[in-house]
Amino acid sequence: MIRTEALDRLPVRTAVPALRRALDDRGVAVLCAPPGTGKTTLVPLVLAGLTGEGPVRRVVVAEPRRIAARAAARRMAWLLGEQPGGRIGFTVRGERVVGRDTVVEVVTTGVLLQRLQRDQELAGVDAVIIDECHERHLDADTVAAFLLDVREAIRPDLRLVAASATTDAEGWARLLGDAPVVEAQGVSHPVEVLWAPPARPVKPPHGMRVDPALLTHVAATVRRALGEREGDVLCFLPGVGEIGRVAGQLAGVDAEVLQVHGRAPAAVQDAVLAGSSGGRRVVLATSVAESSLTVPGVRVVVDSGLAREPRTDHARGLSALTTVRASQAAGRQRAGRAGREAPGAVYRCWDQAEDGRLARFPSPEIKVADLAAFALQAACWGDPDASSLALLDPPPAGAMGAAREVLEAIGAVDGGGRVTERGVRMSRLGLHPRLARALLDGAREVGARRAAEVVALLSEEPPREYGDDLAAALRTARRGQDGYAARWKQEVRRLSSSLGSGSPGTGKGGSDDAAVGLVAALAFPERVARARGDGAFLMASGTGAELRDSSRLRSAPWLAVAVADRPSHAASARVRLAAVIDESTALLASGHLRVRGEEVRWVDGEVVARAVDRLGAVELAVRPLKQPDPELVRGALVEGLRREGLGLLRWTRDSEQLRLRLAFLHRVLGPPWPDVSDGALLAGTGAWLEPELSRARRRADLGRIDAGQALRRLLPWATGEAVRLDELAPERIEVPSGSRIRVEYGGEQPVLAVKLQELFGMGETPRVAGVPVLVHLLSPAGRPAAVTADLASFWQEGYRAVRAELRGRYPKHPWPEDPATVPATRFTSARLKRS
Repeated sequence: MIRTEALDRLPVRTAVPALRRALDDRGVAVLCAPPGTGKTTLVPLVLAGLTGEGPVRRVVVAEPRRIAARAAARRMAWLLGEQPGGRIGFTVRGERVVGRDTVVEVVTTGVLLQRLQRDQELAGVDAVIIDECHERHLDADTVAAFLLDVREAIRPDLRLVAASATTDAEGWARLLGDAPVVEAQGVSHPVEVLWAPPARPVKPPHGMRVDPALLTHVAATVRRALGEREGDVLCFLPGVGEIGRVAGQLAGVDAEVLQVHGRAPAAVQDAVLAGSSGGRRVVLATSVAESSLTVPGVRVVVDSGLAREPRTDHARGLSALTTVRASQAAGRQRAGRAGREAPGAVYRCWDQAEDGRLARFPSPEIKVADLAAFALQAACWGDPDASSLALLDPPPAGAMGAAREVLEAIGAVDGGGRVTERGVRMSRLGLHPRLARALLDGAREVGARRAAEVVALLSEEPPREYGDDLAAALRTARRGQDGYAARWKQEVRRLSSSLGSGSPGTGKGGSDDAAVGLVAALAFPERVARARGDGAFLMASGTGAELRDSSRLRSAPWLAVAVADRPSHAASARVRLAAVIDESTALLASGHLRVRGEEVRWVDGEVVARAVDRLGAVELAVRPLKQPDPELVRGALVEGLRREGLGLLRWTRDSEQLRLRLAFLHRVLGPPWPDVSDGALLAGTGAWLEPELSRARRRADLGRIDAGQALRRLLPWATGEAVRLDELAPERIEVPSGSRIRVEYGGEQPVLAVKLQELFGMGETPRVAGVPVLVHLLSPAGRPAAVTADLASFWQEGYRAVRAELRGRYPKHPWPEDPATVPATRFTSARLKRS
């Protein structure tokens, strides 16, 4: 029996007529409705004709999370007075509850992606709703792009709704071809904001780590909220580990403490979403409760201000979730949970001044996540570089390049980026391509069942209490009775079934430890690592890795690292999950990274020539080379010059002065006078350091190369300008006393440092290349007395004061009133009389 009264109370009902008109006219629409308005439950029922309005149509609703898909299906079934599996059904990974009469099916975006790859036409489906599209999950963005392709090419009748819990819908409207935007007003109750920062500063999050002091403060804030406010408390935390630690600190509170996250058992999720049975509740939740779920009875929100986002270090082959500050948009969503049913309050565990510095919106996954799975989906769709897909944000070129390298290495795409038959099979396993490769190749080596067991462990990281030894974690999961073990066993059954009877080979015997190591290495070949001693390892990717002091894996000669993160301040990654392997396993799994060849490099200030057999960055065998390739030696010497500078060559005072003269002419006159900066000289070694550089074999040989003689090769001999070097930038200038004074070219202006008396009679400032020199006038003792770039002006205005000072200090030297009337000299008055 349809619960008409409950349906009528849903605020989104007022927007339904406009949504119908938009879909009738354009076939696409963007629906903006705040959480709790019924967009996830009423709208699919209306579009499917299950509320008595319009013909019956088949509707698919795509949710970003399994917990949300189950909850939405159960809520819609309840509104119709049914159980899931009748007219309302759901499909998530590993669970399908649908029936012959199902009209509305709620699926995860990942399930819908798989369905689209198998059946682009979506035969029998009349409308698709992409829910919570504002969260910008990669699967949702990809689903939207594929559906727009389908509408344009083969199903113009397919109706498409992008449903968002925020009003930031302009981008989605443009993406859907200027689709109409339909807004529904929610029932908004006032929410009081209380700023509750920790009393003392806490460390910012890095990697997966959260300062325990912050978690203690969050628990204290929950206790405070229970004492100051009525109703249930919803507390947002970044992950399962933090939820467990805060739950432990809430022991003894006068309330039921519940935990909601993607890994929570279905019974617990149902209990939270069903509402309170009488007493107060504290619900500790991840971001799954921001907008996808309605938690009845909540009047208070405690927000830790943290969230988890994917990050990928392509250079090191490390992908993981990382803890970040939640965005302003997430903060608004979380606070709104307190005002869904009545006035409420939100306790924000940070300072108000920090709020304005937070990011406005969460990062779109396509910008920060590992794109290997996306790239494989795009290749299977027939668009390997995703250039034709309608996406709100294009995938970063570097991340796509790294993803294609991974796919090519595991045989999912060919050299042109086109998907292979193997790649198509991988895409249909519902796994990351790395794990799909491990499952397929691992089944051949260790058997389908054991490969499925290990891959199931890798697809959802085991709880920390399982330890960092992947083989030990496998044994714990096999005998475990906890929620993780139950989910793991279900995933093992799914993966074993997906391999089917046609899986090649039955696998060899051997220990579980060997099987676990091989499958993990097949999944992450760049992370096979050899011991360096004292719990330190070097991965094939070139990244160092370290184990905890208490780890039983510290004595292993080789590891297959399954999970690691690298804090921004750390030189090495921290290993969180790994398996022991031997060298033969490392070579089997990572053979494509093996390279044998000559390596001639600049190491610790000298040329080192070796024949090396390496697995990525891991050296397997090394021997010295007696006759290395001369070109490789030359390259190593150039690398040495780049690292340590051109000072490795022999520079005399004259050669240094020549370089300064050429730099001056290049700056003042430009070409053909050469650029002699470090960058230019290093880039053009062939033009001035040959043939000496090619004859050199070691550092000492560089020190024998006369840099001045080499620089003269750069002079513009071909144009004839080279002969004017001494004219345009003379090394010395003759002054009236007859002395030839060196010109210093190191500054912006050439400098002539000369005793004042040697310039008597010189009326104008000397020039080089048209530039007046800066004259440093010196005392008879060689100390600076004055500086001028205009001698004529100095004789008229400055000389009198300088003469007065120097006469008293150096009375034995001539100091005429009119320096133009006496000969220039570098001698004393007595010496002049004798001569």
